[in-house]
Amino acid sequence: MIEVCCAIIVEDEKILATRRSHGMHLAGFWEFPGGKIEPGETAEACVFREIREELNIEIIIEKQLPSVEHHYPEKSIRLIPFICKIRSGIITLTDHSEFRWLVGHEVSSINWAAADLKVLEEFFRE
Repeated sequence: MIEVCCAIIVEDEKILATRRSHGMHLAGFWEFPGGKIEPGETAEACVFREIREELNIEIIIEKQLPSVEHHYPEKSIRLIPFICKIRSGIITLTDHSEFRWLVGHEVSSINWAAADLKVLEEFFRE
């Protein structure tokens, strides 16, 4: 089981979605930005590092949501989501092909990675 963290970045009642680039696992699917937790790293430290690396911004964690597990044919992940706000910086993509700010009704208009759909369910339950 691969442990992965992700950031649900919220701003003015919109949430940030990022699209996986060509060559990545699940290329073309949308997700919450984040990545694998390194050995000895906490989930919180991971989400700060990954967002800095992938989006070139600093974030503030507001809340951790329950983890979700998903089994893709080629791997299984435990996704640890955090609701976050941008503290500073301007989004500059390094790994993803694009990003979008989505309001409630737009969330279902994109093709989410399956694990991130489970995170969305948890987010909307909150």
